[in-house]
Amino acid sequence: MLRVGLFFAVLMFYFGSTVAQTRVSRADKIALDRLQEDIKDGCLDSLSIEKYPVHSIRDRYYLSFLAKINHNFDKPSLEQRNFIVGNPVRDIVSIKIPLTDRREAFDIHGIEVLAMADKISHQLDKTLKDTRTDSVHLGIDLPQGYSGKNVYIGVTDWGFDYTHPVFYDTALNQTRIVAAWDQYKTVGTSPAGFNYGVEYVGANALLNAGSDTSNIYSYSTHGTHVASIAGGTGAGTPHRGMAYEAQFLFVTFLVDESAVLDAWEWMYQKASAAGKRLVINMSWGLYHFGTLDGNSLLSQAITAYTDLGVVFVNSAGNNGNVNFHLKKNFNNDVLQSRIEFYSYAANPNMWGQSIHAWGEVGQSFSNGIVVKNASNSTLIESPYYSTNSTNTYIDTFLTVGVDTIFYNIAADSAHPLNQKPQMRLRVKCTNTAYKVLLKSTADTGNVHYWNVTELTNDVGNWGMPFSYAGSGTVGGDDDHGISEPSCSDNVISVAAYAPSYATAGGSIVGGGLANFSSHGPRYDGVMKPDISAPGVSICSAISSFTDAAYTTVTSVNFNNKTYDFAKFSGTSMSGPVVAGICALMLEANPWLTAYQVKQIIQETARQDNFTGVIPAQGSPLWGKGKINAYAAVKASLNLVQIPEKTLNNAWTVYPNPVTESLHFTLVDELPSKCWLIDECGERFELNIQNESVNVKHLASGKYIIQLLLEGKMQSESFVKIN
Repeated sequence: MLRVGLFFAVLMFYFGSTVAQTRVSRADKIALDRLQEDIKDGCLDSLSIEKYPVHSIRDRYYLSFLAKINHNFDKPSLEQRNFIVGNPVRDIVSIKIPLTDRREAFDIHGIEVLAMADKISHQLDKTLKDTRTDSVHLGIDLPQGYSGKNVYIGVTDWGFDYTHPVFYDTALNQTRIVAAWDQYKTVGTSPAGFNYGVEYVGANALLNAGSDTSNIYSYSTHGTHVASIAGGTGAGTPHRGMAYEAQFLFVTFLVDESAVLDAWEWMYQKASAAGKRLVINMSWGLYHFGTLDGNSLLSQAITAYTDLGVVFVNSAGNNGNVNFHLKKNFNNDVLQSRIEFYSYAANPNMWGQSIHAWGEVGQSFSNGIVVKNASNSTLIESPYYSTNSTNTYIDTFLTVGVDTIFYNIAADSAHPLNQKPQMRLRVKCTNTAYKVLLKSTADTGNVHYWNVTELTNDVGNWGMPFSYAGSGTVGGDDDHGISEPSCSDNVISVAAYAPSYATAGGSIVGGGLANFSSHGPRYDGVMKPDISAPGVSICSAISSFTDAAYTTVTSVNFNNKTYDFAKFSGTSMSGPVVAGICALMLEANPWLTAYQVKQIIQETARQDNFTGVIPAQGSPLWGKGKINAYAAVKASLNLVQIPEKTLNNAWTVYPNPVTESLHFTLVDELPSKCWLIDECGERFELNIQNESVNVKHLASGKYIIQLLLEGKMQSESFVKIN
């Protein structure tokens, strides 16, 4: 029994003292009355704890609320009073109020609406049903059940627990992690061909390492949560992932494009050496690198690996609920808009805001900043910096009294990847009394702008609004919010929605688009995202090594250690749902091209009352609709696919057609392995003798021969005749 003492006297005092400025729904007032009735003799029993959003955190019990806040909200002052306050997402924040027995005045300013947090049911098991993955596991009207066997899922992320039982087989005997590469680790053996980080291969090395090392995200849990959604066994809980018998490749990668490119190559080499199909999940993204139109170097790399059969899945972004984008069609005029800043008190790595702008080919534009006071009087402003003439990096500042506003600029008159003018303007202003405005001008042409939080570790990725700030200014919108590398042509970009399920009373709840899910299309008009999947309150595994805060949903004991499960929301969660389903499709038909995997997922997507009728080109909110694993796997089985020959092989086969002995020429070395694939997609290994294989026993028809050369799979087609 939990002693709560005068909590309700305090809470009612709080509501009473702030009723003029804080709105509370009638339903929540009634719920609070009922909770008060449940307290007997100053105690709160276990049934009430389960019924209401009461949580034990660091040996203290809290009642959870959501709040809508304004600019007067002061997070540090609440934390000093033992409140637990989340990081605001736009103007919404979570607040956990302690069930205290001490009377104190809750003088909280800046809260407009306070709502008791609804209890949310565990939802990864409901994700299986919502996506029809449970039918795939059961093999209903299929040749067999599919669980991702013989497919590798590569996860590029941070916060992996190599010991967690969800990454073992269903009997909890053997880990399914094939290898891990911690690019931050400095002591140990680097992977062959890469001169940094440490590679762990095999159960002993992985278990001895335990987890990846602390990095810019400290001891995170994001990677464990994401990977478990894609392919965790659940370890005896209902929270089983999509492809629960797939194998894993984990890379904890440094935060730069070259590092992630190395990660993809490392994963591809591992999968090719084992003769496995590979799906790579990327539950991350950034707006201030790349071109945001499919022309970036990472996009080009994705296309190259897609040609080799690698399937890429990426979360679309979590900025659907913030007006962080602007578009201006210039006609020799000026745009001005206020740059909203993330709170400097909310993140110790907060630097400022990054304004990235892209224009049209051959049309220059100029940007700068204006500093105003609360009355919208201009205090100081920078000059305009043109994309045509800003050829060097600008790093300077403005001063207003004792305050300094720092800014820097990097620009291209014609970016080398797409020939479009672009500018990145980074601004730091810690005095919240000032309004910092973007000013921009051009003779003609369209220019797009994004306002994204900039952290000192260069990984800020959430948007902040462009706001109206008086006459002559404009506010932003929430369009064109797909981040890199999700805007690549060949990645499967995933939006998020709340999984739907039936309540005990038979009502269907959930199913709506997540308010945070980023909106498309790309700013060049290409439709993104590609598909949508569940991403709201998804329960999955938590790293036992993490120092991140979370609320435990359930736990399991394995090897004398407790392993937790918790709920997170984001397109980070919807991405691995799709990645796991891709693995099911590739188990069902390993010879699908990566392009066909994406095409099937889009063509078999379902529509409902939430999506509405989606046009042929797709929806900027839903893509082609909600993913349907069952329909996708059935379509995969019905498509007989012989892989096309690899481009630019340094070898060929002869004679072709062939009757008995098929020869092939090699430039450098004999292949380490050789396989043959028939027209039905069956694959079997062949013995190589004297640079040839005996095919006399084969029936007439078209075949593919595959050779493993220098860690990469290469293939050629030939015809067998009798």
